[in-house]
Amino acid sequence: MKPSIPKGTRDFGPIEMAKRNYIFNTIRSVYELYGFQQIETPAQETFQTLMGKYGEEGDKLLFKILNSGDYLSKISDEELNERNTLHLASKICEKGLRYDLTVPFARYVVMHREELLLPFKRYQVQPVWRADRPQKGRYREFYQFDGDVVGSDSLVNEVELMQIVDTVFTRFGVRVQIKINNRKILSGIAEVIGAADKIVDITVAIDKLDKIGIDNVNEELRNDGLTDEQIEKLQPIILLEGTNEEKLATIAEVLKESETGQKGVEETRFILSTLASLGTLNNELQFDLTLARGLSYYTGAIFEVKALDTPMGSISGGGRYDNLTGIFGMPGLSGVGISFGVDRIYDVLNALDLYPKDSLQTSQLLFINFGEKETAYCMSMLAQIRAAGIRAEMFPDAAKMKKQMSYANAKQIPFVALAGDNEIAEGKVTLKNMSTGEQSLVTLSELVNKLQ
Repeated sequence: MKPSIPKGTRDFGPIEMAKRNYIFNTIRSVYELYGFQQIETPAQETFQTLMGKYGEEGDKLLFKILNSGDYLSKISDEELNERNTLHLASKICEKGLRYDLTVPFARYVVMHREELLLPFKRYQVQPVWRADRPQKGRYREFYQFDGDVVGSDSLVNEVELMQIVDTVFTRFGVRVQIKINNRKILSGIAEVIGAADKIVDITVAIDKLDKIGIDNVNEELRNDGLTDEQIEKLQPIILLEGTNEEKLATIAEVLKESETGQKGVEETRFILSTLASLGTLNNELQFDLTLARGLSYYTGAIFEVKALDTPMGSISGGGRYDNLTGIFGMPGLSGVGISFGVDRIYDVLNALDLYPKDSLQTSQLLFINFGEKETAYCMSMLAQIRAAGIRAEMFPDAAKMKKQMSYANAKQIPFVALAGDNEIAEGKVTLKNMSTGEQSLVTLSELVNKLQ
């Protein structure tokens, strides 16, 4: 029987891994420029840590780990016959695979609070697992790459996260649009029109303006249970246009009666005006009122990043939250974070063919194997070439020349070195450029200089 892997998981071969490492290394280096430090948490967390943190739907998607040993020994026949899955799981599974990196991070902060220096700036890149139905672009095992600052209320953190996002995508060569909104503005809108429970419906309807037009948006709001008077009050918001500053001025006017809403406008204005005054962003930053991610979770600024040159969902996003550690009984620790969608970024870079050629990190040089004497000569050279930091290898068998050359081509190795009797007598090698076919007789030091 042919072996297989579980549904919703993937193997990554050498080329895919080289591309993924290029993504990881690029994001990592930018985080580190801003003073973030890396942590890791275990793949498995206790059930206590995970349960009840993701809502009812999220709880269903947790991968549970059976207790080791005779896990049924403490289960009565009655309990087995009842077939109450959740009750049984709580008895025979004490652990589960992590569902995201945020809850483990909150647990980490609570457990290590005494030794943490606040503000604490951490980044984390690890796989997470969800027992979801696998489909295109949705996997059961995938990587998240998060960065968070906890223990600081300052909006300077939001400003820097926008700079980080901008720098990362500039380095990738991907044009993006960074959308920003504020949870307090959304709460203020709902408050002003007297429909606090309808905020999700309102944002969903407004988001469709481009596709269905103003009349249909209003009709949808009516169907959601809003009165004509409430819909009337929403019109300046639905038809919001102009620059970021003009949009904020309109919103500020609409929300003048809402203290929460005004606070959201002030926060957004600070972030946008600070970034504008620095003038360092390469990508467009847009105030977008329809952005409403993770409403139950975020409490301040929220942001999302979309690629402009290829159709793809959000490739990065995040926001400010006021109570990361409250789920573990330690209230009042505010934070702000972003997450990069590694798998979607991978697809975007593939679609736009933006991987630098040297990101594949293949060997730069292959020594052809002509036999024992030649191999011994080449092996001593090889050691010195590697010591100089050049990625090089020797074909292990004295196979036909055609086979060895095909190997170099298949691995996209740009140079091949050949050493026969004449080269050995002169203490040199013949260096062949695989793309031009050009050959030259070189000494070891010339070879190193050429490849460095």
